[in-house]
Amino acid sequence: MARISDETRTRNEQAIRAAMDRLLRGDLPSGGKTDLKTLAAEAGVTRTGFYPKKNRDGTTRPGPYQHLAEEFERRLNALQDAGEIVDPRDGQIARLKADNADLRERLSRREARIAELTEFQTLSLSRLAAQHDEIRRLRQALEHPESITTLRVRARVDPNRPPR
Repeated sequence: MARISDETRTRNEQAIRAAMDRLLRGDLPSGGKTDLKTLAAEAGVTRTGFYPKKNRDGTTRPGPYQHLAEEFERRLNALQDAGEIVDPRDGQIARLKADNADLRERLSRREARIAELTEFQTLSLSRLAAQHDEIRRLRQALEHPESITTLRVRARVDPNRPPR
């Protein structure tokens, strides 16, 4: 592959820096992200220039724009560390994750409440069935008065009243 001239390299570096500034301001193209692929496309250079190259003897040398890729990553990390969201999709992802966590929490609370109400319903139905059985038993007892024992009521003794 032919080497590029110093003039072309300077022009490409200026284009990359201009694209870098746009991307880091949040001015993303449709479908683009804050990454090297979008940076290369916006600057009009190939992405391979951002990565190290191998010499024929197996040693590596930096790519022509690798220092700009490292600068881009440093600046992006600095903005993210400062709490600034450069890529609107990252903000959307963070918001959706928070919404998802909130919905999972609400679902968990509702499931616990449903379990609590189901337990209450089971207990209530059990008590109603027991009360119904007791009412039926008492009604049957009324139908057969011979099975009913009359209890005598003892006279109440008033402790404040003297005995007779």
